[in-house]
Amino acid sequence: MNSTVKAKYSPASFLGAFIKKISKANKTYGVEWWIMIAGIAIVLFMLFTAFFPQVLAPYLPGDQDAGTQLEAPSPQHIFGTDNLNRDIFSRVVYGSRTILGVAFAAALLSSIIGIPLGLISGYAGGVFDRILSLIMDSIYSFPGLILAIAFAAMLGPGVVNITLAVSVIYIPTYFRLVRGQVLTLKEELYVEAARSIGAKDGAILFKYIFPNVIATVAIVFSLNIADAIMTEAALSYIGLGLPAGIPDWGMDISIGKSFLPSGVWWMITFPGLAIILLALGFTMLGEGLAEILNPRLLEK
Repeated sequence: MNSTVKAKYSPASFLGAFIKKISKANKTYGVEWWIMIAGIAIVLFMLFTAFFPQVLAPYLPGDQDAGTQLEAPSPQHIFGTDNLNRDIFSRVVYGSRTILGVAFAAALLSSIIGIPLGLISGYAGGVFDRILSLIMDSIYSFPGLILAIAFAAMLGPGVVNITLAVSVIYIPTYFRLVRGQVLTLKEELYVEAARSIGAKDGAILFKYIFPNVIATVAIVFSLNIADAIMTEAALSYIGLGLPAGIPDWGMDISIGKSFLPSGVWWMITFPGLAIILLALGFTMLGEGLAEILNPRLLEK
């Protein structure tokens, strides 16, 4: 019985089944598959610009000799230049590294904290579960952006500080998701079987319960990155984000809004489109995964 349970619910077998399911998804699913593929394509392109900005950007983001001041989009500067003669296309390319780094780090940090807390709280139950659930529900009740603004104002500008400010608002999301699934999974027969053969609580959590939570966590992780992108841009827009020397899309929009009445539309348009495109990519990836990994769709 022991070997049967382990073979069926080990992390390796779950990962193998997950890869097999994804590889055959294009034969089973229609629009959902292509939504996910489109999201992956957008995300991969943005990751390429973040890791290799020098390949695409003709100038450094802080180069004030790139062109004339407030030059409209042209073959020489396809996104135009800003009030400091900087090439906007180069700033958008280099800015992808900033916003992706903050969003990914914030989502990763919140998942590292929220997932274990949700596993332990849902499995242990009792007073510990009630107290922790109360704390997480209290944090979750605040609007995410308002909470991020409060933490960013307390911590001050900086990459680390804004990452912490953004990550705090997503910890309850992982906690509530994982806890809810653990409360259901710990009553399943295979968990009872593992418990009856003497498996310890830690082994039950991480060998038999956690593998069945990974798929949902992956979906939420992708969607949280999309939301973190918008939150980071909003914080930078209102002046609570990164220092002025770091290229950032939200900060560029904030600077460009002052020149919009003068007809300088390109300073806010292209960074804004970049934010929309990147958030849309992660959203499409998450929504596609949510549809493909939903077992109820197999009944169609």
